[in-house]
Amino acid sequence: MIGRAHRGLRRSLAETTYLIDATGLRLDARSLDWARFSEGVCGAKLHVVYDPDADRPIYAAITPARVNDITAAQAMPIEPGATYVFDLGYYDYAWWAKLDAAQCRIVTRLKSNTPFAVVEELAVPEGSAILADRIGHLPARQGSGRNNPFQDAVREVRVKLDTGKVLRILSNDLDASAQEIADLYKRRWAIELFFRWVKQTLKIRRFLGISENAVRIQIAVALIAFLLLRLAQAGQQAVTSPLAFARLVRLNLMHR
Repeated sequence: MIGRAHRGLRRSLAETTYLIDATGLRLDARSLDWARFSEGVCGAKLHVVYDPDADRPIYAAITPARVNDITAAQAMPIEPGATYVFDLGYYDYAWWAKLDAAQCRIVTRLKSNTPFAVVEELAVPEGSAILADRIGHLPARQGSGRNNPFQDAVREVRVKLDTGKVLRILSNDLDASAQEIADLYKRRWAIELFFRWVKQTLKIRRFLGISENAVRIQIAVALIAFLLLRLAQAGQQAVTSPLAFARLVRLNLMHR
């Protein structure tokens, strides 16, 4: 379904941006045998690579909630030359190095306590939310004494939000403007909207079965329904709102 939904939507790799994230799905105690997260708490995770321009996922995986986001990401396919945007759940220098080696552009967030060896300070536009734009290097090691294989020069862009919070955005793109990098990170909001839409509209907040297979099937059915709605909506021009179109289909599904 993903392949069919993406047919005809291919763009040049330089224009391809993918968002990576995961969302948690709460399960009840009857699923403890496979989905235990902590004492009396269990759940699953839906891991997604999302194309915000096409407004649809290109990859999805389902794991128990105890599986780390980066563990699931390491099994995801990488499209050489594409841009990947992700958050702190994917904080792994070795994985970043793998993306960099595939000529991918990375846009993510640095932890507040991560050291950054600055080698060059770049000018920032006056009166903007961009506080700093620097080129430098990540630490030689990442936790537990592990060597950092990602030793190429990278970029740190500091952005101040309306709330006053300062974000440290990291990218391996040394040529784009600081504002472009900040705007790419801001696009992460699109995958949050996708998760909310699927949970609320396609009803995967509550599950009909308790086994791992039953949960996987219900999530897969929801994603298939999402793609079918997108394909159907693309074939008409009268209804532009995805939510309005979904409601229209629900009301008229059994009518010619």
